[in-house]
Amino acid sequence: MTSLSEIHITKTIVNEFLDDFIQNILDSDVVVIGSGPCGVTAAKYAAELGHKTVMIERNIYGGGGMWQGGYLMPKNTVRAPSHKILEECGVKLKEVEEGLYVCDSFEMVSKMLVSACDAGAKLLNSTNVEDLILKEDHVEGVVIQWYPVQQMPKFITCMDPIAIRSKVVIDATGHDSAMVRRLWQQKRLSIEEPPGCGSLWVDEAEKQTVELTHEIYPGLIVAGMAATSTYGAPRMGPTFGGMLLAGKKAAELAHEKISGIKVESTGRFAVTA
Repeated sequence: MTSLSEIHITKTIVNEFLDDFIQNILDSDVVVIGSGPCGVTAAKYAAELGHKTVMIERNIYGGGGMWQGGYLMPKNTVRAPSHKILEECGVKLKEVEEGLYVCDSFEMVSKMLVSACDAGAKLLNSTNVEDLILKEDHVEGVVIQWYPVQQMPKFITCMDPIAIRSKVVIDATGHDSAMVRRLWQQKRLSIEEPPGCGSLWVDEAEKQTVELTHEIYPGLIVAGMAATSTYGAPRMGPTFGGMLLAGKKAAELAHEKISGIKVESTGRFAVTA
């Protein structure tokens, strides 16, 4: 192996991270909060549409709840037409009955993340979004902090966060609906307190997950499970199709917001809800 000093390795890591952060993250078009099924899909399509896109994930790894299916079993299910998103990512699918597909969970996560990265999306991991940048009743970015810092005792965490500017923010934080709750706490939304998801009803849940994905506040799109949690819609359990379609819809809404051009379909199929 090539002989290198420890300093060269450190210098490379620091320089490359700072350059990437300044050039590709600091001033972006679309920030997606959360890298679960909805978030990674939104990032993939937003990047494919030509927008500088950043996913922010508080975990050290991306993928959210996709790593395991129901009851800790590593098999994930999706229903038509959402399987076409996975086909675009190269995920091997088995149709177990008409319109119902299953795949290995680790393959789904890995290939979806690779697909988003290949499209040009960036991932900031181990990072928590603390707040939004709000100017004249419009979201203009996010406020971030290293997630490990927030786990430290409060008396030693008097450490200010930093900001990332963006044209659109997508709340894909799942059950937390974190940014929606932040706006609700400030009385900026004319809705009741987000109640969280209702009880299980797969058909209705997947339908509403897509339907409820929308621009809830100027510059902020709520998507996927964050949307269902905002309005108390049913949960869908261990199936991911609605969340994939919601992510695709969120990307299309972001594109329309930025470009002023309505998107009918960004792939080989359309999101109908």
